[in-house]
Amino acid sequence: MASSDAVVNRETVSVDSASRAADLCSLLEEYLDPLQVQKVYRAYQFGAAAHEGQRRLSGEPYITHPLAVARSLAEMGLDADSLCAAILHDVIEDTPTAKAEIAEAFGPEVAQLVDGVSKLTQINFRSKAEAQAENFRKMVLAMAQDIRVILIKLADRLHNMRTIWVMPPSKRGRIARETLEIYAPIAQRLGINSLRVELEDLGFAALYPMRYRVLKERLRRQRGSRRELLDTVRSGFDQALSEAKIDGRVIGREKHLWSIYQKMRLKQAGFDDIFDVYGFRIVVGDVDTCYRALGICHALYKPLPGRVKDYIAIPKINGYQSLHTTLLGPRRIQVEVQIRTADMDRVAEAGIAAHWLYKDQGSASNAAQSRAREWVHGLMELQESAGNSLEFIENVKIDLLPDEVYVFTPNGDIMELPKGATAVDFAYAVHSDIGDACIAANIDNRLAPLRTPLENGQTVEVIVSPIARPNPAWLDFVVTAKARTAIRHSLKRLQGEEAEALGRRLVDQALTAMNVPLSEVDHERVSAAVQALGAESEAELFAEVGLGRRMPWLVARRLAGTPADTPDAQDESESMGSLSIRGTEGAVVTFARCCRPIPGDPIVGFASAGRGVVIHHQACHNIREYRNHPEKWIDVQWDPEAEGEYPAALSVEVMNDRGVLASVAAVISDMEASIDGIKIDEKEGMIATIRLVLGVQDRIHLARIMRRLRGLSAVLRITRQRG
Repeated sequence: MASSDAVVNRETVSVDSASRAADLCSLLEEYLDPLQVQKVYRAYQFGAAAHEGQRRLSGEPYITHPLAVARSLAEMGLDADSLCAAILHDVIEDTPTAKAEIAEAFGPEVAQLVDGVSKLTQINFRSKAEAQAENFRKMVLAMAQDIRVILIKLADRLHNMRTIWVMPPSKRGRIARETLEIYAPIAQRLGINSLRVELEDLGFAALYPMRYRVLKERLRRQRGSRRELLDTVRSGFDQALSEAKIDGRVIGREKHLWSIYQKMRLKQAGFDDIFDVYGFRIVVGDVDTCYRALGICHALYKPLPGRVKDYIAIPKINGYQSLHTTLLGPRRIQVEVQIRTADMDRVAEAGIAAHWLYKDQGSASNAAQSRAREWVHGLMELQESAGNSLEFIENVKIDLLPDEVYVFTPNGDIMELPKGATAVDFAYAVHSDIGDACIAANIDNRLAPLRTPLENGQTVEVIVSPIARPNPAWLDFVVTAKARTAIRHSLKRLQGEEAEALGRRLVDQALTAMNVPLSEVDHERVSAAVQALGAESEAELFAEVGLGRRMPWLVARRLAGTPADTPDAQDESESMGSLSIRGTEGAVVTFARCCRPIPGDPIVGFASAGRGVVIHHQACHNIREYRNHPEKWIDVQWDPEAEGEYPAALSVEVMNDRGVLASVAAVISDMEASIDGIKIDEKEGMIATIRLVLGVQDRIHLARIMRRLRGLSAVLRITRQRG
């Protein structure tokens, strides 16, 4: 009896999936020719046979999932190859079917799309996070070849979210978080608003089910109490447009729950404090009428200052165009209004899918496609520079920030950057070489620090220097993924080059003490030393010396052909010649913050693993800990031609008079020094201590500054601080 029931259930399920396939084909007949519809149905038959016997956690046959994915794409109006790939998107991953079989049956284009969506199942990863990141990297590579890959993946994620409640809670939360952090922002970035909204609300419901239910109930109750007000506002818009003889549609809309929840979190406010929950969309015939309609809305209700945005003149980065304004409506409720043309409305909802859905609306949809391809090209640059997949996916999350600022280049071109972007982000957006060489910025013709956040409408000019290099401190304030990745990439490259150069100097110094200069060591001996010491190359061996991971005297003895464990090896390590510090060694020579040595100070160096050579003042109390490790000591001295600025700390006691800080700053500026840090401590009201960190050239420069400061009548005492 049980066996008979199972047969009946299987037959019912089979009929159900066939019925869904028939419904899909009926939808496709509205815009595809019969041969293309037949190809999609063949894909269904192929997929159903491949997935035969497989079931989802809900108990449904597996083929119902690919059919649902294809249905979502059909509603977007995608082509036959995309629909075939959607139906077959799990065949390579979950069945023995090979890519070549799909290519033979449906063509190489469909096979390539399926492969792009498929996960990497043949590689073992150290963690789930690494596997997800690598899968995403592969999908980006496939997107670069065909943007339809991400549309299939988004539709796949949409159906998975619609059926997520069969998953265990832990897995449900992980998938929901990934949807909110990655896939919904991607849908927004591609301009597919309808899909984004559903992904966000489904993710919200799965990740925070209690908060979702409470908020949904509050919105339902408020909807009833405000319906009369909203009807009043809608009829007011209809009447005003009619009187102006403007043919337009007024559409009421309600903000979706995830958007309301995010606003509550951002403003630290309760639901009752969020007034702009409701809004209206006005759709008119052309661009000129959009601006006329905006004036009519402002005449009807007062606009809130700073809340009018023109995304028609300056479209959003995903191609979205519309006029936005927030009005103070009846009973002082805030009403958001969006005004756009019918073409803009289609692109706003469908994004890049408008290219397939509305083929007769060429310009707007093609602009969205072009912007999407630019974004994918940017992702390709990120993945090429990223150190690993986890770093890449974190950079993508940064790049998906929704808010933008629009600034101008000196030539008048518009640059779109995320909110909070700095002059360094702008420089890297122009070109990576510009970013690497930037030293300052002119913002609206005023010199500004590189960390200055940019604002809408500013004109930004980057000042570069041929000898400049990226600063690791930039990573603390840049916000764009491109800038962050490029800085890390340049620093790694520079550190490698600088470490190798310093390592060669250190080894040459040790060899010179043995009367065997590095220039006289033949290539065969160098190669033998590289092999004996377990390095992969000559460059790597010297770089490890420069980074403090190998002792230079040990490498020198190997190159000189003397065993490192002979009794006099330690003595030779102490007899190495002195290393000249030029200030141009970069990140592999570090100046200790505890004592802040500057050119002219007596100094000592220590080899520190990973940091290279750390330079201390000889009087620094922190060098005591190195006394038990003489093998790490490096004899150093300042090169007479040392370059650059070095930080020096001063403590200046002054009478707490008006204008004394300005006088101190004026003297420092006259002496051509920079102020890198400042702090003021008051003592008994009449006396204050100004603690300064100055950028000076050397000890003589510092002495001149101190002498000039002592000449100020308000200065009581001045001392240099070490520690």
